[in-house]
Amino acid sequence: MADHYFTNKPNTESEQSAWTYKLRGHTFKFVTDLGVFSKKTVDFGSRLLIETIDLDNMVEGDILDIGCGYGPMGLSLAKEASERMVEMVDVNERALGLAKQNASNNRISNAKIHPSNIYQQVKGDSFAAIISNPPIRAGKKVVHEILTGSFDRLRTQGTLTIVIQKKQGAPSAKEKMIETFGNAEILIKDKGYWIIQSIKN
Repeated sequence: MADHYFTNKPNTESEQSAWTYKLRGHTFKFVTDLGVFSKKTVDFGSRLLIETIDLDNMVEGDILDIGCGYGPMGLSLAKEASERMVEMVDVNERALGLAKQNASNNRISNAKIHPSNIYQQVKGDSFAAIISNPPIRAGKKVVHEILTGSFDRLRTQGTLTIVIQKKQGAPSAKEKMIETFGNAEILIKDKGYWIIQSIKN
């Protein structure tokens, strides 16, 4: 059986590929591999979230990317917001190795990339923003842990922003965010994907 992308150590044989992609006005060179999520291109959902994030109106502080994969979301924000540290975590060690390589290849020094099972090994505790394209195949429990666990790690006026397909649980994710934060707004709906954001008041 093939590994899921949320496996700690994918057994799939390595077969790296490199390609370029433009995000938020910057051209990135990404190296990807088998055993990681969306290895051939930046997936539509991640791209939609990246382009939706409003850095200009974000409170001061660092950013956390939960389930960073090979890094397109966290690195694209780190490139633009060079004054912020972007902490990027995942359980997939192969993906994390690629994220570190991609940070280096794109001359990004303000990214802190390391393994963490959801928030267990997260180093920061007062983020301006937490972003996630949650691992749907890991199950609803994991997805909801990402949502509920974000509250205590955000500073006041900090935001949780996620991307999730309607058919893969966006409505229930929104309800869980309302339950956790008291608010949740759908910023964008496109091709079945929802960008949902909650603010810590």
